[in-house]
Amino acid sequence: MDAPNPKRPCQEPSSSATLRIAPGFNQSDVDTTISSFLLLSDLPLFSSSPLSISCSFDRVLDKAVKIPTSTDASDRFLDRTLQLASLLHNSAKRCIRKRATLHNSLSWPLLPELTTKVFSMLDTKSLMQASVCCTMFNKCAMDRVCYSHIDLTMAANNVDNGVVCIMIHRAGKELRSLKLGCVSRSISVLTRSCLAPLSFNHGFAGGLLRSLHLYNLVLMPAKTLSAALSVCANLTDLKVIGFVSGDKVNPVEHLAPITRNCHLIEHLFLKNCGAADPATCSTVVEFVNNCPNLSSLTLLQFGVIDAMARTIIMGFRQLKYINLSGTFGISGFFLRDLGVSCRDSPLQTLLLCDCYHLKEREVLLFLNSLLAGDFKSIRYIDISSKHGLVSDDGIASFEPKFPIEELEKQKPGLTFVAIFPAPPSPSSSSSELYTESTSSSGSSYHSYGEDEEGNDDSG
Repeated sequence: MDAPNPKRPCQEPSSSATLRIAPGFNQSDVDTTISSFLLLSDLPLFSSSPLSISCSFDRVLDKAVKIPTSTDASDRFLDRTLQLASLLHNSAKRCIRKRATLHNSLSWPLLPELTTKVFSMLDTKSLMQASVCCTMFNKCAMDRVCYSHIDLTMAANNVDNGVVCIMIHRAGKELRSLKLGCVSRSISVLTRSCLAPLSFNHGFAGGLLRSLHLYNLVLMPAKTLSAALSVCANLTDLKVIGFVSGDKVNPVEHLAPITRNCHLIEHLFLKNCGAADPATCSTVVEFVNNCPNLSSLTLLQFGVIDAMARTIIMGFRQLKYINLSGTFGISGFFLRDLGVSCRDSPLQTLLLCDCYHLKEREVLLFLNSLLAGDFKSIRYIDISSKHGLVSDDGIASFEPKFPIEELEKQKPGLTFVAIFPAPPSPSSSSSELYTESTSSSGSSYHSYGEDEEGNDDSG
């Protein structure tokens, strides 16, 4: 009984259009014919002599198309001639590349393993440029270890989701750091699914990722970032700038997915992640309890209040760097409660720049506590603000009185920076800038003057 859907007979591997046209030929005959043709290279290529190859081609083709056949047959003959010429041209180029590859392999002084190691130290853009130089470089550049550290921020305008997916796929389990988006304020062309490759194959690529930097990925739902972090359990460095999800949650709530998934986090940098109603301290408490290794924390333009700041500084026992600049809800009251409990704190850098409600009195009390022996490890403090500090009268103070001389004597390794705009004055000298400072190795105090660059975030 015949099968209802009989299979089509498989074509013999050796059969080809060429052999069907010339059944008397086998592969050896074809190779011999082509070899004989190529051995004609000793004859002149272009010459008026009848023995030139160019003239021979003309005679053969003229004779072939003058045979009394249909026009269609002549057209097919000429088309096939062009195809054969193209095949010969491509084969010659492949042979040239193979010879060049062999030459490069013999003359290149480094072993392939060492070349791959060198390529792994290149930035992503340089790696792509090297990979198109030659076949040997391309082979070395395709090794997964070369894509351990992917930085696509330098060509962000030309990077879409497909490019990100290809790069992450090439890295595979070797992926250790990933930087995406536009460092400038321009909007990236990446969409909400750009982080999806980290989750492919049960988080195969994201599982060993140690560092993730995202710049200006706007209009991306918070759940997208949460899904990506859910497969990045080994993440130790996270930097997110300009993440505007559109979700009506306080920026502090962005700590929740980090708390749930990134227990090994050491460096955290979050900036300009939107604003909403104030959040409770419960998220911060959970964050402190679940991320004990944190040593560097930057929360710029965040909805942090004094109670949260107190919890953060007292809770993280390894915290060396904290930057809460641009925070609207901080008055500095949290500094009072640190006192003796933070006497041996490892904190080295405290940045409270442009905190609109930071009070002069709270800063003074904090400096007095330093003189009393608290925060023995602290080396750098910056409270500079274009708004000045809030005085006891509730007005802006641009000339605060702090115990600078005592700090210079008792804390010679401390740098204290307080730069404020000059207060308005009818006198002609009101625009002059006053600066009092010691050497860079000692403590320094700037009562008011031009802005100057402070410590950058180490994370």
